Amino acid sequence: MKILLTGANGQLGHELARSLRPLGELVAPAHAACDLADLDQLRAVLRTVRPDLIVNAAAYTAVDRAEEEPALAMRINADAPALMAHEARALGATLLHYSTDYVFDGKAAGAYAETDTPAPLSVYGQSKLAGEQAIAAAGIRHLILRTSWVYGLRGNNFLLTMLRLAREREQLRIVADQHGAPTWSRTLADTSAHLLGLAEAGGAPWWERHGGLYHLTSQGCTSWAGFAGAIFSTAGLACEVVPITAAEYGAKAPRPANSSLDCGKLMALCGPLPDWQTALADCLSSADAGRGLV
Repeated sequence: MKILLTGANGQLGHELARSLRPLGELVAPAHAACDLADLDQLRAVLRTVRPDLIVNAAAYTAVDRAEEEPALAMRINADAPALMAHEARALGATLLHYSTDYVFDGKAAGAYAETDTPAPLSVYGQSKLAGEQAIAAAGIRHLILRTSWVYGLRGNNFLLTMLRLAREREQLRIVADQHGAPTWSRTLADTSAHLLGLAEAGGAPWWERHGGLYHLTSQGCTSWAGFAGAIFSTAGLACEVVPITAAEYGAKAPRPANSSLDCGKLMALCGPLPDWQTALADCLSSADAGRGLV
C-alpha cells in the first residue's frame, strides 16, 4: 500500500510518519513540495504519487488569525480536502482526515456524539466543518477523526507554550471556563494506525460497516487552567495558575465552552483510550522529551 502523508513536519504528521510506516510505502513531502494552499500543486502531487491511502494531517490551525484570513482558512481546510476526495475517487484511494471539536458551539450539557449537529462559532470551525462535509459527500472510502486540544513535543501548541512561559514567569492567567480533553499527538497517530490496520484486514466489508466519522480524544475532561496546572505539576515547574474567564482573555475567535467529545463509537472498535493525565505524563517522560525537545 502506498501512503501519501500531508503535514509530515507538523506535530501530528511527525507522529504519523512513525506510526504509518509499518502499513506500507510512505511518501511524506515537505510543506514546500505539498502546500495545501496551492491547489494546483496538491493536485499534481496526488496524480504523481498515485497513493492508495491519503492521510491529511495538514491544516490551517491559527484559530484567531482565521477570522482575518477566512479565504485562506477555507482553501486549506475545506477546498484542499475536497480536492483530495475528488482525486481519491479517481484513483480508487482511501482518505483519512482530521477535524476538530470546534465544529460544535459548546452549548451541550454533556459530551458530543458524532450524530450531534455541528454549529461552529468561528471561521476556523466553519472551514473544518466544510472540509468534513466535502469528504463525506464524495462517495469514497474515508475516515474523519475529530479530536481536541492537540499537543505534542513539536510545533506550536499549548503544552510547549506553557513550558516556555513557566520558565519565564512566576504566575500565568489561564482560561478556566472552557473544557475539553487534551490529546497527545502520539495517541492520535497510534490509534489512527491501529484503525487503518483493522480496515486493511477487513477489506470492503469493514468499510461498509465502519467507514465514516469518529471522535478520538484522550479520556476525561479539564479546563485550560486545569491542563496548565497539570503540565506544571508533571514537569516539576513552580508556576502559579490564576483562573480567568474567556471574556477576560479576549481572544478574537470565540471558542466552545464545552469541547468534550464522546469517543464510545471508536473505542468499541479500537479498545480504551488513555485518560488525559496519563497521556500527558507519558508525553513528558517520552524519549523525545528526554532528548531535550522540551
